[in-house]
Amino acid sequence: MDFSYSDEQRMLADTLERLIADQEGLPHVDQHDEKTSSRAPSSLWRTFAELGLLQLPFQEAVGGLGGDGIDAMIVMQSLGKGLIGEPYLDALLLPGTLLASLADEAQRERWLEPLLSGEHRLALAWQEAEARYDAHNIVTRAERRAEGWVLEGTKQVVLAAASAEALLVTARLASGRLGIFLVPIDSDGLTHRDYPTLDGREACDIEFSGVILPQDACLSDNAGEALDAALALGRSALCAEAVGAMEVACDQTLAFLKERRQFGQPLANFQVLQHRMVDMHLNLEQARSMAILAATSLERPAAERDYRVAAAKAYCGEAARFVAEQAIQLHGAMGMTDECSISHYAKRLVMFDHYLGDVDHHLEFVSERLTAA
Repeated sequence: MDFSYSDEQRMLADTLERLIADQEGLPHVDQHDEKTSSRAPSSLWRTFAELGLLQLPFQEAVGGLGGDGIDAMIVMQSLGKGLIGEPYLDALLLPGTLLASLADEAQRERWLEPLLSGEHRLALAWQEAEARYDAHNIVTRAERRAEGWVLEGTKQVVLAAASAEALLVTARLASGRLGIFLVPIDSDGLTHRDYPTLDGREACDIEFSGVILPQDACLSDNAGEALDAALALGRSALCAEAVGAMEVACDQTLAFLKERRQFGQPLANFQVLQHRMVDMHLNLEQARSMAILAATSLERPAAERDYRVAAAKAYCGEAARFVAEQAIQLHGAMGMTDECSISHYAKRLVMFDHYLGDVDHHLEFVSERLTAA
């Protein structure tokens, strides 16, 4: 099967390669400071908007450029190669996909259009302590009142929330169905604790204590299918980002083995290390194939889509950890230092497995589908 890019996709990949190459040095995503919590978009984010990268994954009907899963894969793979810390997935793809599918015209004008033009960012709050990675098993609840809605509950590890203008929050309704609510980050009754993840991403634990919302804050009172579709896109995008980071980790490790000498010859001459490099590249290429599978499965029926994406996320998670561990070991002690760029790629690859469901979660999902079949 031919997986070659179209002319437009090659141009997109080349543009992103030049853009990332122009960044000064390695953008260490694990340097968390006060600046990372600013709501003002960075200069790079504004460049994304100028190049149309923020509009790219969305359909023309909602103000996008009509991109598909492969286009999102190209963007995320490039961001993974450059270890770019901009929350393209967390602040754009996930909340933007839900807005595009659920919001009415007024809500799109208020929230989606500024998102696609780079004026503000949003974040999706869906994870809870007891639910693990099950987006439907939540206890946060929303009750309808005369004045609108009252939101009660806690969300954990909400990525990109510190720089978000508003949150898209999942909550259980009295009907038992899943609702999604637009909650401004400065709402009364909303408190958050900010912290960096291992790889330096912005994360928050957020508590909603009697947060009062207007009637139109509810994007949907039956959002289960839309949420599943958004998470499938997110997992596919993560697979692509991991492939980009793995590719650089393999290249840097091979270059190190060729340069570093031991017993009067380069480390790359030792056969046992050659075998380990081969294993790293095998994991990389198999992960690349699974990332393509996930990206090309997003338009399939929900059951088939979720099965394929779960299989891809599980495999890419195992491959990412393997490549990270091998890269660190082959670099030796220096591979653990902040001054060595491979340490930052390793952190990102290890954390990749925990975003949007780890290996165990997705293997269990795949196993259940196989058993049912």
